[in-house]
Amino acid sequence: MFRSLRISIFVYYFLTVSAFLGTLHYFLAVVEVQNIFLLAIVMTCFSILGGVMISKLSIDPLQEHVSNLQNLSKETLHELNLPISTIITNLDMLKKNMENEKDLKRISRIETACSMLKERYNELDYMIKKQTLHEIKEKFMLDELLRQRVKFLLHIYPHIEFSLKLENTEIISDRTGLAKVIDNLIDNAIKYSPNSNLCDIRLNDNKLYIQDYGLGMDEVEIIKIFDNCYQSNGSMRGFGIGLSMVKRFCDIQKIQLNFNSKLGSGTTVLLIFKDNECKTTF
Repeated sequence: MFRSLRISIFVYYFLTVSAFLGTLHYFLAVVEVQNIFLLAIVMTCFSILGGVMISKLSIDPLQEHVSNLQNLSKETLHELNLPISTIITNLDMLKKNMENEKDLKRISRIETACSMLKERYNELDYMIKKQTLHEIKEKFMLDELLRQRVKFLLHIYPHIEFSLKLENTEIISDRTGLAKVIDNLIDNAIKYSPNSNLCDIRLNDNKLYIQDYGLGMDEVEIIKIFDNCYQSNGSMRGFGIGLSMVKRFCDIQKIQLNFNSKLGSGTTVLLIFKDNECKTTF
């Protein structure tokens, strides 16, 4: 598709430039137009018309291609929801009639896998909506979101002891995007704490603290952590893009992001939410 599109644009551009130069030569050499101002207006109109036609030729196929991809993604996503829901529903029915401990453990592992599939489904749905909507914001309880994310991450990191001290806090923000930010920050806290299984999460006065007791960072590393593909430890899994995504999201949502870290003593991440979009409830 793109090869033929390049050829079409090149041919049309070549013909347009040739026609422009030919017309200019005709007016100057053959007709010998003396009114330069009138000639400039005619040639400007000719150039604008050529530009419009070239842009239409190049953009329309791309718009159609993107539109087809979006429709395919939406249809595929819709089809994925049914089998996932069916598996979860039938697992609940099977659990009611099971007493064997080994079978229950197997069912539990399948439930965890389904939960992870559902998370990927929600992320794909979020990405599609982000393509069609300029801004996604909703009102929700931040403390409830934190409990949900910790519950999900416990399936992946069952050895971690989470300490939660959360005030009831209502916020207006991008819920799915913030959930991804929280997942990234907690995942980093765990990943860079190989000798500690503790993670403290506090929410009070519109401030969210995520604290680990791991490797920590010096001042030089803190400056670099938001660079794409930067990793303080090359042996760690992942691609080092998490914190750059976190920073980008916080900048868009006007969330203040701070890191307080000491080498060998761990790291505390602080997210400060705007007062006009965050409210503590009792």
